[in-house]
This record gives sequence, structure tokens and C-alpha cells, in this order.
Amino acid sequence: MAHQQQISLPAKLINGGIAGIVGVTCVFPIDLVKTRLQNQRQGQQIYKNMMDCLIKTVRSEGYFGMYRGAAVNLTLVTPEKAIKLAANDFFRQHLSKNGKGLTVFKEMLAGCGAGICQVVITTPMEMLKIQLQDAGRLVAQQRMPATMSPTKLAATNTVLSRSPGSFCTTQGIQGLYKGLGATLMRDVPFSMVYFPLFAHLNRLGQPSRDESAPFYWAFLSGCLAGSTAAVAVNPCDVVKTRLQSLSKGANEESYNGVVDCVSKIMRKEGPSAFLKGAGCRALVIAPLFGIAQVMYFIGIGEFILDQSPFNYLSA
Repeated sequence: MAHQQQISLPAKLINGGIAGIVGVTCVFPIDLVKTRLQNQRQGQQIYKNMMDCLIKTVRSEGYFGMYRGAAVNLTLVTPEKAIKLAANDFFRQHLSKNGKGLTVFKEMLAGCGAGICQVVITTPMEMLKIQLQDAGRLVAQQRMPATMSPTKLAATNTVLSRSPGSFCTTQGIQGLYKGLGATLMRDVPFSMVYFPLFAHLNRLGQPSRDESAPFYWAFLSGCLAGSTAAVAVNPCDVVKTRLQSLSKGANEESYNGVVDCVSKIMRKEGPSAFLKGAGCRALVIAPLFGIAQVMYFIGIGEFILDQSPFNYLSA
């Protein structure tokens, strides 16, 4: 029994990595829409809703325009998801005593630890991704009459032409971690909601205490827990997106930290602005974590390691 509970770290990293790549490939266009909707200000709406944004993006940027920034995500989502899932397993194992189940508080504590660990990768990944995702919205805003001064237009074009490599050169490591506080505010509560909720939902599908829930139940549990947690922390995601968007459109102000961002959004756009992109985020996170849990529980990583000459690593 103790051997079954032992964490196979290489297998968990493979499971998380594969799940992240498959999930991101499937839902990235919706994530792009989410970023653009969250960055819109009142009186400057280019997109009416999710479908309108998707249609306008395809028309102006082509099909592959919906995957702007995907390369960054696909590169970094493997370590990000791997760290998140493996860290949660690690903390759950060390918080449990004699194989007994965890209390809800300890499950939330394990999720908190996983959320803190993942921001090492999540923050620079989101920082780079958001610059690329929001570029199309800024270009569309430039086409609107009398919306941007020549000075602002030149500055925007400079940012739009940057590659991730040039961004790192000009901004440095510190620039990559802009919005770290807001990322922690989003990812720690998300993990505190997601992991305990998934564990309890998945337990409902177990035929008996010693049997695992079927893969479809793991998928549905991951989807429901993921979408619930995503909507719950959406206000923090809006703040994070605004803080990490370096290039601004016409009359779009800058923010000096989390508190300044929250107060300006509340004053100028009202409480409803914190729910921008909530539906898109739920649609992104639900299948992403559903796929992750299926990969995780089927044990793709274990299978790959068993077939490799390095299978001793999973021992």
C-alpha cells in the first residue's frame, strides 16, 4: 500500500506535460479571446462577445492568428502543469498521516503549496503570452478613426514587433516577473479551490474505496472543478492581465500595482469589469484540467517510462 502511494515524479512530470500540450492546443483560441476581452475598456469595445472576437480575429489575422502566443504557452505549459500536479501530490502525501484521508483544510493547504510553486513558470509564461495575444486587439484599435495619436501609434508598433527573445533582452528577468503578486493572487486561491473540489467530486465516482473512478468521471470532475475555480478567481485574472499588458491602446491608462489597478477598474468600469472573460476562462480551464486528470489517472507517464530503458527512474 505504501508503495502505491509513493510519488513517481518522472511519470507525474510526463503526465502533466502531455496534458498541458494537448489541452493548450485545443483551447488556446478561447484563451486569446479571454485576454482581449479583459483588456477592453468601456467606450472602446472592439469585440462584443466571445464569438464576435473569434470571427473578427479570423477575418483580420487568419486562422493562425487565433494561435498568436501559442508557441510560448506550448513551450512552458509542460513544466508549469507538471510542477502544479506533482507539487500537489507531494504536499498531499506529506500532509497525510498513516495513509488516512486529508481534511478539507489540509487539501486546501496542499493546493496552496502547489499554486505557490507553479508561479515560477506561470508568471513569465503569462507575461510573454499576453503581449502576443493582445497585439491583434491593438492593431484593430489603430484602424478605428481618431483613436490613437502618432506618438502612441509608434510606441505600440514597437511593442507589437517584439519577439519573446527581444522582450527578454529589453525587459530582463525582472520584467518577466511583472505581475507576480497578481499571479499569486490568482493561482493560489485557484489551487485551493480546484484540488479539494476535484478530489471530492472524483471520490463520488469511485465504485469502492479501493478502486479508482473511471476515466470519464475523472474528466468530468476535472472540468467541473476547473471551471468553478476559474470563475471564482476571475477578478484576480483580470487584474493580472491588465498589469502584464505593457502595450496600451488609446486612452488606456497604466497601473501602479495591484491596489491601484483594482481601484481604477472599480472607479472607471464598475464591479462587472472584474467578470470580463469569465465565460471564456471557464471554457479554457474546464477541458484543460479535465484532460490533465485523465492523463494523470490513466498513467501515460508510467507507460512511457515502462517502455523506456530509463524505467528505473520511476521506481
